[in-house]
Amino acid sequence: MRDHEEDAAPHGAHGRPRSWSQRWTAFTASPFLPAVVLMFILAAAAGLFAGSYTYAMANPAPRHIPTAVVTTPAAPQQRAFVAGMEQALNASLQLTDYATYADARNAVDEQREFAVLRAHGRGVGLDVSGASGASVAQLLSEAAAKVGPATGVSVTVRDVTPLQHGDPRGLALFYISLAAVIIGFVGAIQLSVHARALTPAERTAFTVANALLGGFAIAAVADWWLGALRLPFVESWMILALTMFTSGMVFTMFNTLMGRWAMIPTWGLMVLLGNPSSGGAVSWPLLPSALGQIGRWLPPGASVNAQHTAVYFGGHQHAFPFLVLAGWSALSCAVFWGWRHRHPGGREPSLPPAHAADA
Repeated sequence: MRDHEEDAAPHGAHGRPRSWSQRWTAFTASPFLPAVVLMFILAAAAGLFAGSYTYAMANPAPRHIPTAVVTTPAAPQQRAFVAGMEQALNASLQLTDYATYADARNAVDEQREFAVLRAHGRGVGLDVSGASGASVAQLLSEAAAKVGPATGVSVTVRDVTPLQHGDPRGLALFYISLAAVIIGFVGAIQLSVHARALTPAERTAFTVANALLGGFAIAAVADWWLGALRLPFVESWMILALTMFTSGMVFTMFNTLMGRWAMIPTWGLMVLLGNPSSGGAVSWPLLPSALGQIGRWLPPGASVNAQHTAVYFGGHQHAFPFLVLAGWSALSCAVFWGWRHRHPGGREPSLPPAHAADA
C-alpha cells in the first residue's frame, strides 16, 4: 500500500504546483498569446470596419454643396429657388457667381463646383454633374423637382456630364481603386511571407513589377473584358499602378517599423479611414466634414480623384492627387530604406568563392 501511494504521489519539482508567474511565463512563450491577441484585434477590427463604413455611407447628408451661379438680371427667382433648395436639403448651397455660363461650366469641369444655377426663360435651369458625384446630382435633382412647384418657379434640370452607361451609379471607379489599394498591400504581405529573403532593392523592384502588372489587369478587366468603363487606358493603368505601389510600400514601411503587427496600421490607414473618406462611394459634400477633408490626403482618396478626373474630365487633370500618392510612396520608401536593417526580411550577402573557401 505504501509503495502504491509513493508511486501516485508527485516527485520533485515536477509535482509542485506552478506559481502564477511561472504560468504567465509559459503562456507568453507559447503560441496562445499571439492567438489571443489576434482574436481581440480581429474583433475590434470587425467592429471598426462596420462602424467606419456605416458612419460615412449609410446616411449621407449634405452640408455645403458648391454651386455655380450665372449672374443675370433674373436674380429674384434664383433667390427664391435657392432658399427653397436650402430648406429642402437642410443644408446650404455654397454659391459662387460667374459672369458667363462658359466660366461656370469650366468650374464644373475643374471640379470646383457640383452644379450650375442659371436663368432659363422665366424660371431657372439647374445643371447637375453626375460624373462629379452621382449621389449629389441625384439629391439636387430630386430636391429641385419638389422645390420648383412649391416656390412657383419653373425649373429645368439636366445632367451636363452624365456617367457612362456601364457605370450608372458611379461606383466602378471606386471599386477598381479599392482593388488596387487592397491588392497592393496584400501583395506586399505575400512577398514578406513567401519571398522573405528578398533584399530591400529586390523587394522594391518586385513591388513595382506587381503594381504595373496588377494595374494593367484591373484596367483590362474593367474596360476590355467587362466593358463597364471606357478608360483612357494608359493614364488609368498608371494611376492604378501608382496606387498599388503606394499601398504596397505603406505596408512595407509599417512592416519595417512594427514587424508582424504591420497589418494593423496599414488596415486602419488604407481601409478603415482611407476608403470610406475617398469620395468614391459617397461624394465628399455628403460625407462628414472631417472625413471629406482627410480623405483627399490619403492614398485611396487621391487614387479615386485622379481616376475620376482622367475618365470624366479629360484635360482638367490636377497635380494634387499625384503629389499625394507620390508623397506617401516617397515617405514609405525612405523609411524602409533608412531602417532596412530592422525589416524582418532580407538575406546576408553571399561571399565570393575565394572568401568562401577561406571561411
